[in-house]
Amino acid sequence: MKILGVVANNRKHAFEVRTSRQTLVFPYTKADPAPSSTDRIATVFVDPELGREGFTYRLASGDEGSVHIDAVLEYNEDPSYMAELTLYRLTEEARSRFDASGLSAREVSRWLNTSPTQLYRLLDPTNYSKSLRQLISLLYVLGCEVDVEVRERPRRRVAS
Repeated sequence: MKILGVVANNRKHAFEVRTSRQTLVFPYTKADPAPSSTDRIATVFVDPELGREGFTYRLASGDEGSVHIDAVLEYNEDPSYMAELTLYRLTEEARSRFDASGLSAREVSRWLNTSPTQLYRLLDPTNYSKSLRQLISLLYVLGCEVDVEVRERPRRRVAS
């Protein structure tokens, strides 16, 4: 996701990050180095070197920091991002279990009734078009039992 604009809001002590979908906040306290009342933000800009997927800020002291859009989305608990993060974590678990299993790709793909090429797509953590069903099937073949737990999460008040 590209960042269209970013401003430092000293009243809210947060960066306001504008994307094509929404404007999100990211508190100064989550940034490193963190701005303070004695070391204020001198400049903030969408960073083209980060592919416009992050912003960089410079403090009055000369210290500089950058924040990627993923950190902003995670802080704001963006539903789409959180779903991708869960899928990523499951994929990483499946990948490490596959590597440790000693099973061949051909053998596992036969169990899944698919091709080795499709198995490697399933093990690719950057591929978000896979289904949760496929991933759970893979983990089952690798000797894992997957339990899905739905529970209340503490709601954090997000400044707007």
